[in-house]
Amino acid sequence: MNIIPILGAAALISGLNPCGLSILLLTIAFLFSIGRTRAGILKVGGSFILGIFIVYILIGLGLLRTLQIFNIPNFVAKIGALILIIVGTVNLTNIFLPAFPIKLKIPQAAHHKIAGLMEKNSVPAASLLGVLVGLFEFPCSGGPYLLVLGLLHDGTTYIQGFIYLLFYNIVFILPLIVVLLIASNDLVLEKVRQWKKDNIRRMKLWSGLAMIALGVIIFLL
Repeated sequence: MNIIPILGAAALISGLNPCGLSILLLTIAFLFSIGRTRAGILKVGGSFILGIFIVYILIGLGLLRTLQIFNIPNFVAKIGALILIIVGTVNLTNIFLPAFPIKLKIPQAAHHKIAGLMEKNSVPAASLLGVLVGLFEFPCSGGPYLLVLGLLHDGTTYIQGFIYLLFYNIVFILPLIVVLLIASNDLVLEKVRQWKKDNIRRMKLWSGLAMIALGVIIFLL
């Protein structure tokens, strides 16, 4: 089975996560408010994305190694598919039933820590912010990742799995890179934020449907 298309689809589904995009836009807006140049914003924003990339690579390698050490059988991919379907269903439920108590987003308590890191206004702080956001948003994107790790455990060596994880996480951060390059121009930042506000429900809808569809496909393979 060629797993590249599955890796790419899962990575894009995870990468188009409103949590990460929201924090990135918030960071860019904050940097503009204190007079940062576009070059400075690209540097700090790039450090933020790098932090997310690093924490996801480390999580993936750790989980993949755990699966291989304990020789956990191939039902891990099925578990990932089930989580994917559940997360997609919760996202759809939040759209049509806003009062639904389960919310897959960064906890409100973490916003104060994020704001404190943003005020540091430095590359190391931005990287730490990316790590923090990556950890807090992992429950939202953990389904696709677990699905991918199950597939890698079943059909690759650890070294091959590492290469595939690099590919997955590069695709995963592409939406953030695109948003950073576009929104770091102060003339379009407000338009991007308004577009996100106007289309957040649509993003969650298509993301939820894509998660459910990918989960069902894995179950049928």
